[in-house]
Amino acid sequence: MAAKTHRTAAHPAVLPARALNRATLDRQLLLRRSPMSAKDAVAHLLGLQAQNTKPPYFQLYSRLADFDPEELSALMESREVVRIVTLRSTLHTHTADDALTLRPLVQAARERELKNFRRGLAGVDLDRLAAVAGELVEERPRPVKELRGELLARWPDADPLALTVAARCLLPLVQVTPRGLWGRSGQVALTTVEHWLGRPAEPVPAPDATVLRYLGAFGPASVMDFQSWAGLTRTKEVFERLRPRLLTFRDERGVELFDLPEAPRPDPDTPAPPRFLPEFDNVLLGHADRTRVIPAVNKGRNGVGNQSYGSVLIDGFLDAVWHIEREGGTAVLTAQPLRSLTRDERAEITEEAARMLAVMTDATDHDVRFGTFLDHGD
Repeated sequence: MAAKTHRTAAHPAVLPARALNRATLDRQLLLRRSPMSAKDAVAHLLGLQAQNTKPPYFQLYSRLADFDPEELSALMESREVVRIVTLRSTLHTHTADDALTLRPLVQAARERELKNFRRGLAGVDLDRLAAVAGELVEERPRPVKELRGELLARWPDADPLALTVAARCLLPLVQVTPRGLWGRSGQVALTTVEHWLGRPAEPVPAPDATVLRYLGAFGPASVMDFQSWAGLTRTKEVFERLRPRLLTFRDERGVELFDLPEAPRPDPDTPAPPRFLPEFDNVLLGHADRTRVIPAVNKGRNGVGNQSYGSVLIDGFLDAVWHIEREGGTAVLTAQPLRSLTRDERAEITEEAARMLAVMTDATDHDVRFGTFLDHGD
């Protein structure tokens, strides 16, 4: 049942946190597992956070019915999806089409990052650096250390880290397989996305289509939500241009939210089953205001510094963290609640955890345990 909202043009309906939570979970395929393919899900979600190699697989496991990790791995081998730095200067797994369009959309933002490395790049001609680095990685995929050494040989007075950051910012570099394949290892080796895919990147697109797709996967959302997700600024005029095609709401703080008219906005009381999310999951990082998924009392409790824990959504909200360890042939999943759980919640979490261990590990035996969460510094 859809959430009941009453509004006028002058007074948009207010969507409380639970209404935003259920709408976002529905768009993120987390209210119920979707039958869509892994490739379609990667496209629908506009990519998957991929700083580490395993999280994209766990993101899809929690969203898709009958997900087999080898499906995503096969897409990487066939170059239908790739690992590339795009949104927020973060490595993402994108479809080939999105890699060729989203990277040009955020290219100017990536180049602005180089202002932080001006001292290390003093005397370096950035156009020449891009040309040299491009020739090197298109000759053959280059490990990061090798690329850095080649660039340092040409600019010996530059900072080595700044040189590799500049190459990453100036060029759309992908991490080639076997890096990122399920159950396999491989060092980071880089080439350009155009060379890897055998076709050129698209011209810089207008952001309108990306805003609409973002709302379809993360909405209802504010201008600041989109900017936080994309790592872009000054997009208010895009939303104003799209306003006639969108619905508007307010959150409980009075912030204006935009949404697609046809997008689902479920009843706030719609059941939300437990979901185990990997570190840096899309739904946890898709908004400037993350309280629709992360209760204010739990802000910052699913990670320390740049290290993020796995998160458990309970009744739609982050209320536990988790990790897996091996004890001989047994995979042990430990869930650490951030609040007291009911007997039913523990039973549902145990059932979901056991299911995930069976699909996402090769262990012959599985064990689910509950631990006590200790805040950093306790």
